[in-house]
Amino acid sequence: MPKAKKSDYLNKNSLVKHIDITQIRDLDKLVAAMGDTSFQARNLSRAADIYDMALRDQGCNVILCLAGSLVSAGLKKVITDLVNNNMVDAIVSTGAIVVDQDFFEGLGFSHYKGTPFVNDAELRDLAIDRIYDHYIDEDELRICDETMTKIINGLEKRPYASREIIREMGAYLAKNGKKHDGFVEAAYKKNVPIFVPAFADCSAGFGFVLHQHECLKAGKPMVTLDGARDFLDLTYLKMYCGQDTGLLMISGGVPKNFTQDVVVAAEVLGHDAPMHKYAIQLTVADERDGALSGSTLKEASSWGKVDLSYEQMVYGEATITFPLIAGAVYARGAHKSRKGRELSNWFEGPNFKYPAEKSKAAGKSKKTAPVGA
Repeated sequence: MPKAKKSDYLNKNSLVKHIDITQIRDLDKLVAAMGDTSFQARNLSRAADIYDMALRDQGCNVILCLAGSLVSAGLKKVITDLVNNNMVDAIVSTGAIVVDQDFFEGLGFSHYKGTPFVNDAELRDLAIDRIYDHYIDEDELRICDETMTKIINGLEKRPYASREIIREMGAYLAKNGKKHDGFVEAAYKKNVPIFVPAFADCSAGFGFVLHQHECLKAGKPMVTLDGARDFLDLTYLKMYCGQDTGLLMISGGVPKNFTQDVVVAAEVLGHDAPMHKYAIQLTVADERDGALSGSTLKEASSWGKVDLSYEQMVYGEATITFPLIAGAVYARGAHKSRKGRELSNWFEGPNFKYPAEKSKAAGKSKKTAPVGA
C-alpha cells in the first residue's frame, strides 16, 4: 500500500467553505415559520426575534461571544458579515477562533474537510491536526505562531490587554494578509473591539512563549498580557458607553461568563449598571452537570447578570443554529439603519477615555481624560 501524502488529505477539493448569509434568500421566512412549531425550532425563532429587538434598540450595544471551532467549521463569513453590517459592537472570544482560525486564514491558509474515522497516527506523521471532521496543517500553524511572535516583538515592552494585540493583528492583516474576508481584519476596520480573556490558550500563547523566552535569556523587558485589564475595559464599556447590552453567545466557556460578569464588576466599582437586557445562548451543553457552559440564562439572573424579559436558550449545534439566526435577522434589515458604535474609539492604546461629562464630574478637564495602564 503506497504511503499517504499530505496532499491526500489537504487539497483544493476538500476546502471548508464559509457560509454567506447575505446570499441566501428566505431564511427569515423559514425561521419565522419555526415560531409556530415546537421544541428548539420555536426557541430558535424567538431567539431571532430577541436579536432583532436588540439591534433595533438604539441604546443597546450588542456583544457577540464565541467559543468552539466556529471559523474552521465554515462560519467565518457569518461573523464577518455581522461585523461589517453593524450587527455586533464588541466580541469576546476564545483565542483559537481569533488566532488559530481567523487570523490563520487571513495569512492565506485554509481548513479542510475530513472525517473522524481516520488513522490519527498517520495524520500525526503528516503534521495534520484534526478538529473532529476537518483538518488543519500543523506546519502552517507554526507559521501563524511565528507571525504572532513577529507582531509581539514589534510592540512596546509593557503589559497589554488582549484587545490591543488583536487590533495589531487586524492592522497586520490589512497590510500583509493574503485573504481579506475575516472578522479580525473587519473588526479592526470597523472599530469593533475584540477581547480574548484566555489569550495565551492558543497560537498567541506560543508566540508569547517564544517572545518571553528570548527576552528572559537576553535580560530584556518583555510584552506581557494583562487579563484583568480586559475585564476592566469591558466593564468600562458597560458603565460608560451605553449601559443597555444584548448578548449573543455562541457556545459557552470563558467568553460567556466573562461577559456576563461585567454587570457584577460594575457593581463592585460602585456603579449601578443594569443587567444584560437581551441574552441568547446557542449551546449543546447540559445544565445538569453544574458546569458553566450549560448553565441557563435563568440561572444567571439569580446572580444579577441577565434580565429575564428577553432571554432565550437554544439547544442545538452552532453550525446549524448560528447561520439560521444570523441569516434570518440579517434578512429583516435592522442593520440598514443601525450605525456602528465604534467602541474601539473609547480606547487610546492602553487607556480608556471617560466621557467628557464623567471627567468633569470627577474634577478633571472637559477634554476626555484617559485611564492610564
